[in-house]
Amino acid sequence: MQININSVHFKADKRLESFIIDKLQKTGKFYENIIGSDVILKLENTDKPENKIAEIRLKIKGNDLISCKQCKTFEEAIDLAVDALRKQLEKIKDKKR
Repeated sequence: MQININSVHFKADKRLESFIIDKLQKTGKFYENIIGSDVILKLENTDKPENKIAEIRLKIKGNDLISCKQCKTFEEAIDLAVDALRKQLEKIKDKKR
């Protein structure tokens, strides 16, 4: 699976990138026909501590699945976004049966 990680207005460190890659590769267990994914990491300019946004677009045959989460840390946002994508993949898999 091809994974593209883009960070807007900052440089993501290697630990964060490896965390994202590890999480997204686990989605292959739920659905076999994943072509690739695009991850966009953004920092929102607010006073709130929940200013980190993770947007994941999962490319599968037929459509793309999108999940966007905002949390205190990028790791937490990625966890929540991947969980949301996992639920979407399970729905698609159930419809095909």
